[in-house]
Amino acid sequence: MKIGIDKMAFATTDKYLDLRELARARNVDPDKYTIGIGQDQQAVVPPTQDIVTLAAAAAQKLLTPAAARRISTVIVATESGIDNSKAAAIYVKRLLGLSDFVRTVELKEACYSATAGLQFARGIVALNPQEEVLVIATDIARYGLNTPGEVTQGAGAVAMLVNQNPRVLAIEETSVSLTKDIMDFWRPLYATEALVDGKYSTSVYIDCFKEVLTRYQQLTGRPLADFGALLFHLPFTKMGKKALAAVLGDRTDETAERLRQALAASQWACRQVGNLYTGSLYLALMSYLQNGNAHRGSRLGLFSYGSGAEGEFFTGILQPQFAENILPLTPALRQRQRVSVTEYERLFDEQLGMNPADVAFTTENDACPFVLTGQQDHQRQYRAN
Repeated sequence: MKIGIDKMAFATTDKYLDLRELARARNVDPDKYTIGIGQDQQAVVPPTQDIVTLAAAAAQKLLTPAAARRISTVIVATESGIDNSKAAAIYVKRLLGLSDFVRTVELKEACYSATAGLQFARGIVALNPQEEVLVIATDIARYGLNTPGEVTQGAGAVAMLVNQNPRVLAIEETSVSLTKDIMDFWRPLYATEALVDGKYSTSVYIDCFKEVLTRYQQLTGRPLADFGALLFHLPFTKMGKKALAAVLGDRTDETAERLRQALAASQWACRQVGNLYTGSLYLALMSYLQNGNAHRGSRLGLFSYGSGAEGEFFTGILQPQFAENILPLTPALRQRQRVSVTEYERLFDEQLGMNPADVAFTTENDACPFVLTGQQDHQRQYRAN
């Protein structure tokens, strides 16, 4: 039985910041951001948006009435949780109008957990082939104003339907996971911004990729020539370039050039949105499928990584109808409003965060389909916009 991704959609906020403007405001050479980090723009998050509204916006694009009836489970993967007890998936399920007879759960392991959700969804479908699972990766990356990590902030959600006979990507059986207790990135319960050792995290990421890829090749005997593309978790696009270079070196053969071109195509959307944490790998997949030289029957290798640290390398075969079942990225990016650095800083500081007080947000200027209207009696208030 083939099991995998049947359909994909992406959502982000309706505002963005040009990182060249941010560089000038921070007295930094813009090339450091656009070339050194590999980012051009990042999503700006108004207080009326959070992981729940972004997740619901992405998932809504996938749900015909028939598809909604087939969903048995909603898995939300995030490291930007809004509650230490209640799963964000419950709010999403209600906003989408799904049946009460639906299982909902939230998964966490830094940027990796959407891949865990995808693998768990495969298991559910294997046991119950008539069911579909909705997996949503949704996050808001925050490092603080005037911090070294500010340029790698971002926000968005990628939603995926997982079922038998998928139309996008059939996930293959062999995968390799690696877990080590490493403090390269973390966010204590008392903090709204992450703590990160950037250089150390980059080296851990690259070492993890090389280790899981080597183990995968030992298990399968597959050379790099067997892959149409290698796709990466992209907290910033230069990270994927470094990881690919670690295995290609200075090779200039046909395989190496094909993999480099595929990487460039996968980076296109990430350069305009920023860090999606759990969704970064899957936005890269969507970007490659819409901008790269992808072919039905091609084998794709996917590297998922979450600091702390856990990584996984797995593969999938592109299905004949993949192009029609990846919802276009361009409309979500073109319809955004560019904001100034001053406006970005104001919106950054207006986030609800860990504020216990009652708050009412003005939603008139938010064009997203779902909004956070505020907090009342310690309960977040959501509605369709």
